[in-house]
Amino acid sequence: MVKGLWRPWDGIIIGVLIVLALLPLLIFSIYQKQTAANRLEAVLRVDGEEIRRFNLAEGQKSFTYAYNDADGDYNLIEIADQKIRVKEASCKDQICVRRGWIEKKGDTIVCLPHKMVIEII
Repeated sequence: MVKGLWRPWDGIIIGVLIVLALLPLLIFSIYQKQTAANRLEAVLRVDGEEIRRFNLAEGQKSFTYAYNDADGDYNLIEIADQKIRVKEASCKDQICVRRGWIEKKGDTIVCLPHKMVIEII
């Protein structure tokens, strides 16, 4: 073994250089998450037609979509903490309610009996 090949400060310098190399990755990933969260929107479509857009950054609110029929069909949509869900529905299968909260771009909630889709864009 050759003496003097590794000095005490070499490890510290290498560690500092690794941290400095990874620092931009950390900073830009945090910035991207913050800006993406402020731009998230959910689109409510019924039978392929866009009914309404929701800005998920605005805060907590509820929206009830009632269908134009004599049966009283409805979906109660809730928005909180930059997430959206179907809280209640008058359909029999309740798959849209069991889907729970969605929060990422591309996530969807589908209610087939009511031909309703909520998608985060």
